[in-house]
Amino acid sequence: MTIKADPTEFAGKRVLISGGTKGLGRATVDRFLAGDARVITSARGTLEAIDGVEFIQADLTTAGGAEALALAALERLGGVDILAHVIGGSSTPGGGFLALTDEHWLSELNLNLLATVRLDRLLIPQMIERGVGAVVHVTSIQSVLPLPEATTAYAAAKAALRTYSKSISKELGPKGVRVNVVSPGWIMTESSVDFLKRLQAANGGTMEEARQAVLDSLGGISIGRAAEPHEVADLIAYLASDRAASIHGAEFVIDGGTVPTV
Repeated sequence: MTIKADPTEFAGKRVLISGGTKGLGRATVDRFLAGDARVITSARGTLEAIDGVEFIQADLTTAGGAEALALAALERLGGVDILAHVIGGSSTPGGGFLALTDEHWLSELNLNLLATVRLDRLLIPQMIERGVGAVVHVTSIQSVLPLPEATTAYAAAKAALRTYSKSISKELGPKGVRVNVVSPGWIMTESSVDFLKRLQAANGGTMEEARQAVLDSLGGISIGRAAEPHEVADLIAYLASDRAASIHGAEFVIDGGTVPTV
């Protein structure tokens, strides 16, 4: 899809996007590129070269991977003006909380919480030194609407990220660094398809029955569909932009009306 954006909105801005090679992450990379940003991202595997994107191979679920990406950002870009933490996902089996081992829990926490915490710790200090910066953390509506069949650990990790985000916003606002949270509902990405396949494998039935099970667990989606990755990426970009200069310590839900409360 063609991205409609101010082609100079992020000119001169240096943007680090965690988890930027597929799904929402790739859509976020494309959105910042459309505004003329310089972007760096990473993945465990390789990535086909993209104009305007610096890339390193790193596992962000490890401390060493976070250090490698942060060092590359500082060396190649000279610093980071915007941190967009899109990294996340769930790989735990269905079957409820009893199906989750310590290894499952640690895997979900490393991916959905600690990957972000480590990169923040490494890169926010140079924002503080300059007195300006923007940070966007992507959580999930599952932090308030978990699916107990398969995503208890993921939801708990995202809830921790949500609380962490609010805490550091109180610390960093007076130092010129804005922190906001984007909380998506169901997004139609490759990971969503993988999740449906895991539910199907655990419970039997068809993919459509697995999709309906998710919709039932969510209580339905008012607009009748999952969000497209580019729609969520546009919200991330807005919060990181100068247009949102007075928005700080806030959470923006983009879920098509899934959460039935205010």
